[in-house]
Amino acid sequence: MSKLQSVRGTHDLLPEAQAKHNTIISTARMISERFGFEEISTPIFEFSEVFKRTLGEASDIVNKEMYTFADRNGEEMTLRPEGTAGVARCFISEGLTQNLPLKLFYQGPMFRYERPQKGRQRQFHQLGVELLGVPGAYGDVECLTLAHEVLRALKIENFSLEINSIGDKESRTNYIAALVKFLSQHSDKLSADSQKRLSVNPLRILDSKDEGDQTLLKNAPLISEFYNDFSKTFFTTITESLKDYKIPFHVNPFLVRGLDYYTHCVFEFKTSALGAQDAILSGGRYDQLIEQMGGPSTPGVGWAAGIERLAMLTPVVPIAVRPITVIPVHTSVEKDAFALAYKLRGLGHTCEIAFSGNLSKRMKRAAAQNARIAVLVGPDELARGEVMLKILDTGDQKTVKLTDLGAALS
Repeated sequence: MSKLQSVRGTHDLLPEAQAKHNTIISTARMISERFGFEEISTPIFEFSEVFKRTLGEASDIVNKEMYTFADRNGEEMTLRPEGTAGVARCFISEGLTQNLPLKLFYQGPMFRYERPQKGRQRQFHQLGVELLGVPGAYGDVECLTLAHEVLRALKIENFSLEINSIGDKESRTNYIAALVKFLSQHSDKLSADSQKRLSVNPLRILDSKDEGDQTLLKNAPLISEFYNDFSKTFFTTITESLKDYKIPFHVNPFLVRGLDYYTHCVFEFKTSALGAQDAILSGGRYDQLIEQMGGPSTPGVGWAAGIERLAMLTPVVPIAVRPITVIPVHTSVEKDAFALAYKLRGLGHTCEIAFSGNLSKRMKRAAAQNARIAVLVGPDELARGEVMLKILDTGDQKTVKLTDLGAALS
């Protein structure tokens, strides 16, 4: 029989790693609540059409990376590869149009079939926000400042912000026509992937990591040359606001997002600490997404961050609660020791039980658990209605009446 192991691209979150994930999530949740965002949870699988209609048939996620399966009724389902589409579906199916504007925070596992690498797994975890119903540029500013505050609260160092505008539909249509005309004249110099994208998703060529593509793009037209007045004003409002809030940024004219539903501002927070996988938080505006899914025209903007990558960068160490360990010193009082531990937990104390071994082994176990106090339950003391308390940091010990134990531990 082969040795059991986790599936490639998945990993177990052991207690220390899980505690760090929890700390990252709770920090992001706290900052988001400060900005007025409320938490939402959507199912980890949806009808496949939810993602095909939102991510675009030509996207790498739909073509290569989605975990799709048929259920017993023959319905095609997909494990969610990202969070925005599920939130948008929820907005439509739950009839939330009367609740606008909506400010939503989410977190949980996502699934993509891709090559596992540093900070990227096939089952990974994300946290993110979506702001629905705010058409103006200050919705983008709200999300950008929130993202900046989350990264600061996690004490992540040396991160940078890159932003770009891919304009409104008019600006983008004119730019794409010019870009395709330029690239078509040099199509023989494009990489194989970019040649495919030229006819289905030419904007994605700007994001190519191929050196030949990058060299060619240096002479390509820039999207900023095609902004209409509305797109220009929209982006200027965002950049001027970032300056007002003293949030450093760099305008990257080649920054695009990989999904078809983005419009106007797109952005990435990056770090040099993870090598080539440098994006730690990404997002942008998606004013056509909900309408594209069959809902009412509803502007939106949001971002998502990979928790695994944040965990690799943040020095934040979870604060471990130091327990109280109840130690029965004889088998005859084990029942009483368990009853005492149960009572202490009811009073709000984190309480461990030393299950087995002689007194020396049980004391060592308490020290290994980083307990602050050991409560020794012995038959003689118990007969007198007492227990022995030992302060493990100092070695001091004293006898305490059971009726006074709660006050003594506090």
